[in-house]
Amino acid sequence: MSASILTTSNGAPIDNNLNSMTAGVNGPVLIQDFTLIDKLAHFDRERIPERVVHAKGAGAHGYFEVTSNDIPKWCKAKFLNKVGKRTPIFTRFSTVGGEKGSSDSERDPRGFAVKFYTEEGNFDMVGNNTPVFFIRDPSKFPDFIHTQKRNPQTNCKDPNMFWDFLGQTPESTHQVSILFSDRGTPKSYRHMHGFSSHTLKFVNSQGTPYWVKLHFTSETGIQNYTAEEAAKMSMNDPDSATRDLFETIAKGGEPAWKVSIQLMEFEDAYKYRFNPFDVTKIWSKKDYPLIQIGRMVLNRNPENYFAEVEQAAFSPSHMVPGIEPSPDKMLQGRLFSYPDTHRHRLGVNYQQIPVNCPYAVKGGVKNYQRDGFMAVNGNGGKGPNYQPNSFGGPEPHPEFAQHKFDVSGFAARQPYTHPNDDFVQAGDLYRLMPDDAKTRFISNLVGHMSGVTIEDIKVRAVTNFYKADKDLGARLCKGLGIDINYVSRFDARANL
Repeated sequence: MSASILTTSNGAPIDNNLNSMTAGVNGPVLIQDFTLIDKLAHFDRERIPERVVHAKGAGAHGYFEVTSNDIPKWCKAKFLNKVGKRTPIFTRFSTVGGEKGSSDSERDPRGFAVKFYTEEGNFDMVGNNTPVFFIRDPSKFPDFIHTQKRNPQTNCKDPNMFWDFLGQTPESTHQVSILFSDRGTPKSYRHMHGFSSHTLKFVNSQGTPYWVKLHFTSETGIQNYTAEEAAKMSMNDPDSATRDLFETIAKGGEPAWKVSIQLMEFEDAYKYRFNPFDVTKIWSKKDYPLIQIGRMVLNRNPENYFAEVEQAAFSPSHMVPGIEPSPDKMLQGRLFSYPDTHRHRLGVNYQQIPVNCPYAVKGGVKNYQRDGFMAVNGNGGKGPNYQPNSFGGPEPHPEFAQHKFDVSGFAARQPYTHPNDDFVQAGDLYRLMPDDAKTRFISNLVGHMSGVTIEDIKVRAVTNFYKADKDLGARLCKGLGIDINYVSRFDARANL
């Protein structure tokens, strides 16, 4: 088979790619050697900013298939309108706190993001492998992430930072309990569930709203590493989850997840025993059982990692008619922050990148956004770049208005006023664990907290677990050599 002709970036054929152009055999390199300059200049700019969170990840293409006749009763989104309908998707899994070269096996939540290429635009489900999160107000997010990264002086991971913040953030106790359980170290991306975590709003064709949470249940089943197994895998193959996903699909495997919702009547949100928009809480499945609506299947690997996985950009604000945000404060903050970080990382026209392009929209994307770096989709051609206009440009249609709802109160910086308890669900989780899982959970916590060098930070963190379950607190005290009487009297910072 004859090879194709090697070219420069402007398409000119190259005669020699292994030797620079010089003034004589032993002379200096000439600036006119565009082949060399072109090659070096592009190499100098190969790296783009890595994601500030979720930097290390893997991805695959596939489809979502509707399996329920009932879903149109609750949601008017066209990609959900009939059984058997398939929508192409791209899914990216990731760790959260680690850098791009970090291990897939680190103890960390896992990102679980799905881009649905629907005929009404792209819908991005941007979740995690846990149904809750560490905080419930976006104002805390930069501070929280700083504590999960590196100490600004030592450039090392710092248990003091980690537990100082979490100990003074009691709402984190539930998520921290999941993180240090067996589920904090999943064996692979195939062997974990996914969750929207946030509450979303579904609206049907009659304008009736519902509150929902999305669940992606692995058909492969949950499998996790112990702390020792995860540490060993990090040394032997830090890319184990990335490799597993790619090789499984390359061999013809099709990782799949059942997609379900928890459905809450709109008015029930204001009568429920805790704030259903608090992302640090789960909804009881006894109150709101899972209703399967579809199935997600991954069946095609990326052709190029950078083009498809690294440049993939997901945002919770990318919704379609019938799917809307809830008042969840963390979700509200992410609606802005995610597309904003994509504009920084990939440029203002990041949705023109093929993996992000809403290519399934009939008639294509039509708006008055123009120019900016890498406007490569025709830039609106000769059409008008303003609205209203008299030249047949695209116009808004009132039938796509979002659901209206009443709001009341006064504008202020204020916490949720709904009664919230930050320890009940964390305690319930601990009490549900088998004895061997409890032992591993406590060992994981003791191992990590042992790196804390400031006693009050350690005691404050243990106090949160003591409030969740006294047996848990007592066992942590024993493992860390802390007087339990001191913990029982220690006043953790008020929940803000």
